Amino acid sequence: MKAEAQSGAVRASFARSIAIWGPGLLVMLADTDAGNVVTAAQAGAQWGYRLLPLVLLLIPMLYMVQELTVRLGLYTGRGHGELIRERFGIGWAYVSTLGLAAAVIGSLITEFTGVAGVGELFGLSRALTLPLAAATLLIIVASGSYKRVERAALLIGLFELAFFVVAWRAHPGLAALARDAIDLPIRNSDFLLLVAAIIGATFNPWMIFYQQSATVDKRLQPGDLIHARWDTGIGAVLTQCLTGAVLVAAAAAFATGSSTASLASVGEISGALTPVLGETAGRVAFGAGVLGASLVAAIVSSLALAWGVGEVAGYRRSLEHRPFEAGWFYAVYAVSVIGSCAVVWLASNLVWLNIAAQVLNAFLMPLVIGFLVALAMKALPEPYRLRGWYLGLIVGVSALVSAVGVFGGLQALM
Repeated sequence: MKAEAQSGAVRASFARSIAIWGPGLLVMLADTDAGNVVTAAQAGAQWGYRLLPLVLLLIPMLYMVQELTVRLGLYTGRGHGELIRERFGIGWAYVSTLGLAAAVIGSLITEFTGVAGVGELFGLSRALTLPLAAATLLIIVASGSYKRVERAALLIGLFELAFFVVAWRAHPGLAALARDAIDLPIRNSDFLLLVAAIIGATFNPWMIFYQQSATVDKRLQPGDLIHARWDTGIGAVLTQCLTGAVLVAAAAAFATGSSTASLASVGEISGALTPVLGETAGRVAFGAGVLGASLVAAIVSSLALAWGVGEVAGYRRSLEHRPFEAGWFYAVYAVSVIGSCAVVWLASNLVWLNIAAQVLNAFLMPLVIGFLVALAMKALPEPYRLRGWYLGLIVGVSALVSAVGVFGGLQALM
């Protein structure tokens, strides 16, 4: 009987740990969005493997930043915008929400650009693919359950694993990887622009709002901290490795000399990979990855905006409420999705639009991470408050990365 009880306890513990996973992994899959993909592809096309070390070196900071959102959600039971309003006042809450809105709009436009580009790869008009994508996003979120939304988004996000196939089939050269890692043209403004874009693509403001609010909406408890940290850590490694896979594939493709380093659309990126992947395999693998990344990021970023605005304005803001029970929450989500879809329907499918959106994120980093660190110092219970050497580490690393991102963006504008 005792052995059976112990076995049952182990099964219950395992089931609970699996149930906790989701917010961290999902927000990280969303981080590998269409803008991230095309930025990585452009980096590989223009500069070979030179930016790959930066992509991988950002993993620890990405984990440290997002782990703070987990702590804040678990121990305060408040979303990010709500905590800023409580601790710093309504004015600063609106400032943070305006930054969030700018980042989300830029992100959503790039996500729908990715959807349109994938459709055009297979001869489908954006007049078909964009409304279909928007309708899918609205239906998934209208289900009225955080768990259902999370599961659907994670399932879609699995298509991003196709990027690993893309990188593996590209057969990158180890000698070229080593050579490029120490050959960094740090005085070149085009290189610095892509440094800023890579940093901005890694640290999206909506990631902070989403993971903290999702932790609250999923009703996770302080006892779930260890599992939530693993969820976040594995997600951080996965998203940066996916980004690195795209960069490696593009670098290997252009190293063959069969293409020129000029990418103006998702179709051109896919076409550049054709020599190393084959036409059919290249289209299917790259198209599946971009489509999965675009849809997951569109769900996560628009939910982050709906949660963030709701936390500042004070209206109902939970996926556990039906649309008519939380009208403003679902309205913000729907307007952001439909509006961004309409913009892309009318606009050109330009890679540099995506890169500009990532550079904007780099400029927003000091504000967003500044609020996060301040909340972790003030709002958490004393044993879990950010302090000591770890506070110094996060502030130092964040300040350095933010400065590099802002500097790179400014140099490119001069």
